[in-house]
Amino acid sequence: MTQATEVWNSAYDNDTAPWIIGEPQPAIVALERGGRLRGRILDPGTGAGEHTIALTAAGYDVLGVDLSPSAVAYARRNAAAKGVTDARFEVVDMVALATAADNPLGTFDTIVDSALFHVFLEDDEARAAYVRTLHRLCDPGAHVHILALSDTEPGFGPRIGAGLIRDAFAGPGWEIEELRPDSYYGRITEANAEQARGLEPDAEGKVELAAWLARIRRTG
Repeated sequence: MTQATEVWNSAYDNDTAPWIIGEPQPAIVALERGGRLRGRILDPGTGAGEHTIALTAAGYDVLGVDLSPSAVAYARRNAAAKGVTDARFEVVDMVALATAADNPLGTFDTIVDSALFHVFLEDDEARAAYVRTLHRLCDPGAHVHILALSDTEPGFGPRIGAGLIRDAFAGPGWEIEELRPDSYYGRITEANAEQARGLEPDAEGKVELAAWLARIRRTG
């Protein structure tokens, strides 16, 4: 099962989240520089809000959402500290939205999932619901970009195989245009110290982990 909201809240309230590195993931920055992000953008599982903050500062129309109220509060403080006062964040349950009567978010041209998809590693039902929500929130022709931890190398966190991504988007309405290895950066905290044993942080305290980067288009 995926973690309860209280577990995510605790990670932000106690500053033990291994995924908070104080900046956007380089893989997501590269997508923006490569012209892969367009139109109205959703940042699900926004966490500390780094991607929403950076993209808002760059002039994009972007919304960051997270299941955790503590994450959203953290992201808002983070945005204020960085002077990006127009960055927008909301508390949203992306799994529950699959069956909600209304869609309060509207639809998007681009969805950037950095380290959310892989949390459903052991929860097939939640993963399927999440993918249905993505389809619901995508305009036809919209793209979902997924950066997820890979099980091809040692690391920490819920690491997945490429097949899990392929299977999740194998149904009608999706086309996987690209799925390739990339990198994800995290940090070592008391929450993941045991899993991270043997990993060497760089000079800034970050650890490079194997990841998958997928580009998926809604076809209908």
